[in-house]
Amino acid sequence: MASSLELQAMRWAIALSAHGLGSTSPNPPVGCVILDAESRPIGEGYHARKGEAHAEGNALLAAGPAAQGGTAVVTLEPCNHVGRAPACRQLLVDAGIARVVIALLDPTSRGEGGVNELRKAGVSVETDVLAEEAMLVLGQWRTALALSRPVLTWVYTELSEGRTGAIKRVPSARELLLTADAVLDADGNLGEATPHSHGTGTILLPPDPFQLERHELLKALHMGGVRHLLLDGGLDLAAPFLADGLVDHVVAYIPDRGPSSPPASPGGELMLPEGFHLTGVNRIPRYVRVSATSRDETRPRTTGSRTRRHA
Repeated sequence: MASSLELQAMRWAIALSAHGLGSTSPNPPVGCVILDAESRPIGEGYHARKGEAHAEGNALLAAGPAAQGGTAVVTLEPCNHVGRAPACRQLLVDAGIARVVIALLDPTSRGEGGVNELRKAGVSVETDVLAEEAMLVLGQWRTALALSRPVLTWVYTELSEGRTGAIKRVPSARELLLTADAVLDADGNLGEATPHSHGTGTILLPPDPFQLERHELLKALHMGGVRHLLLDGGLDLAAPFLADGLVDHVVAYIPDRGPSSPPASPGGELMLPEGFHLTGVNRIPRYVRVSATSRDETRPRTTGSRTRRHA
């Protein structure tokens, strides 16, 4: 059983891992905290971009020799292969880590998996620690793997004339771009959500998205490394994806029209599509932000086989 200090460290590792949202794909955003032999935090790290050090490597670098005999608390099973970065399970063994506490197993881990290799090396391993909380960050990556397509979020704002449109008019909505890999708008423009954040060649986008059938487009995006796609525009953009059951989340920005007003679009467009349930309602300057989902990503999903994880 994880100790109270390990649980605190795991929650901090989950928070750290979110720094990688929108920049690690096709890799998962992972966080790690290193505790010394007395369970004191001595190093922390997260995975920032594909091709760069993984969370465990960054945390061990910060911890230094004091990691000997300590504990690594990590949100995802340490990887078991050598790519652009060394195998994280070997880094932990070489550093003399005595115990590893893991939130979620990695369905893409190679061979017998990092957990088995750690145990073979004599390291104590505990898994499934705060797994549902870790899914707050890793949920989209895990869901994209299970679906073999990007998680799709439709984002829009209500326009003054009662229609729905792109969120470019809402300054506070830009935070959504930090959590996504790519954005498709109603004009057919497809680009990285935060340009240059991924490094050269990490995300590959088809040049003419509307020339592809919707399922083909999402398959091509997934193969290109996209795990979270935003649809930024009105119902005309989203309707075909909704009809095919491809939209997973909706985020709507509803402007404040005053305490007494007629409906923005009497008998017209609905705020949320049928089949979606609310997951959040927040007041922000001049708007209310409404979040809804068609599925629950906070519960860990299991897969029957391991698939490939990138380096």
